[in-house]
Amino acid sequence: MLKVGKIAIDDNCYKDEDLYSDGGIEDEMLEIAKFFDETQYNKIIAKRKDWAILYHFSHLRRNIVSWIPMTKEDSVLEIGAGCGAITGALAKRGKNVSAVDLSMKRSLINAHRHKELDNIKLYVGNFEDVEKRLKEKYDIATLIGVFEYAVSFINTPDPYEEFLRIIKKRLNQGGRIIIAIENKFGLKYWAGCQEDHTGKYFEGLEGYRNTSYARTFSKVELERMFNRVGFEKWNFYYPYPDYKFPTKIFSDDYLPSVEELNNNYNNFDRERLVLFDELAVYNEIIKDNMFPYFSNSFLVILEG
Repeated sequence: MLKVGKIAIDDNCYKDEDLYSDGGIEDEMLEIAKFFDETQYNKIIAKRKDWAILYHFSHLRRNIVSWIPMTKEDSVLEIGAGCGAITGALAKRGKNVSAVDLSMKRSLINAHRHKELDNIKLYVGNFEDVEKRLKEKYDIATLIGVFEYAVSFINTPDPYEEFLRIIKKRLNQGGRIIIAIENKFGLKYWAGCQEDHTGKYFEGLEGYRNTSYARTFSKVELERMFNRVGFEKWNFYYPYPDYKFPTKIFSDDYLPSVEELNNNYNNFDRERLVLFDELAVYNEIIKDNMFPYFSNSFLVILEG
């Protein structure tokens, strides 16, 4: 057990190797977390102009959960906490947060940036192993940019459904699972963006024929999966331009109107093609009430 400030890090399931990493930039991110507070992050982002620093330290990351109803009575299980982009937001609004991640380096970054909070405990290791050590149930479980990788760490023939079943058993009565994930049919992929996880053009649209370690889903595929796992209620929301840096979050009760979307072509981490005018196409999609099927990403709240 390690300690950083007020935060305990349980490393009993850690295999002494970080199985994924952004490389050497993570050493710099650890230094940022140790010696700078969040009021300085935007200046660092502007100066460094590095995708990893932008992604892990931008305050916009918190927008994906900051609006979701939560009280100081809610305990939270954060799966795939990474460098803590939303851990603090959850801890400041909830009773406590159990944050799980495969990477020790990223967990240390998370711990240092939130070292003054006393209601966070970090667990380092594969979720399947960590889950067996958890002693409590939770009111909220979050999977922000994590669900798509279930095939890489859930060792069953149906890893995505099994992942949901495991989490469902960890929920208190009336508990919620919050999933943020790209839409494999998101308009940006048709328009020429590389698939977020593979860097290949049209890989998701073509059914991930060359990818085995991650995949995203359409709205219809997710709904079928939720039904098979036994969920009876869920709500879809549509972060724009995506769940990573959402500036607007639409719902089935409030969908975008024609000309409301205005920040297409943003693609910070990869090169892209520009095959057509995305805004013009989105306007046509919106006119025909098809936006939920072509939203670049989804935020889904499942009730257990």
